[in-house]
Amino acid sequence: MRIFGDIQSGNCYKIKLLASLLEIDHEWVHINILAGESRTNKYLAMNPNGKIPLLLLDDGRYLWESNAILCYLASDTEFLPTDNFLRAQVFQWQFFEQYSHEPYIAVARFISKFLGLPDNRKAEYESKQDGGVKALTVMETYLAEQPYFVGGRLSVADISLYAYTHVAHEGGFDLLDYPGIIAWLKRIASEPKYVGME
Repeated sequence: MRIFGDIQSGNCYKIKLLASLLEIDHEWVHINILAGESRTNKYLAMNPNGKIPLLLLDDGRYLWESNAILCYLASDTEFLPTDNFLRAQVFQWQFFEQYSHEPYIAVARFISKFLGLPDNRKAEYESKQDGGVKALTVMETYLAEQPYFVGGRLSVADISLYAYTHVAHEGGFDLLDYPGIIAWLKRIASEPKYVGME
């Protein structure tokens, strides 16, 4: 099994974290998107969307989109519930992550950390702050009452949201205002097979 990605990307880190928690043997293939490595003809033949992460299975099939990969790898494990309602809740939080969380927190982080907050992107960076705060507030409200997002235990819903939340400060978001989130981050980081961003 090969995983193509950049460990500094939250979407790729999700896969690395789950693979570590499940002890999945794999080869990590580094892809530098800033250098255009995800836009080569060879890469586009594997993923026509030209993004990372990308999973290459032993049988030669490809799977892309981080949360789809998470759910595939977590099938038949404790990280993806079999109960239909709980599984739908996992999807609920994963959709929230991709539509209400990542477009703000991850993009602000990218502009600041990877682009160095250039003048021509400062207005865009500032425009992401309110949406990021709204997403974190939704999470904080939920985590004030629950230790994890689904079924009272760690699942791929948490892994999806953990990836960019634990580095949200790199996008200008102060997590000190969110004690529930901080406690949740510590719970995940204390997992015996936890691996951080390298």
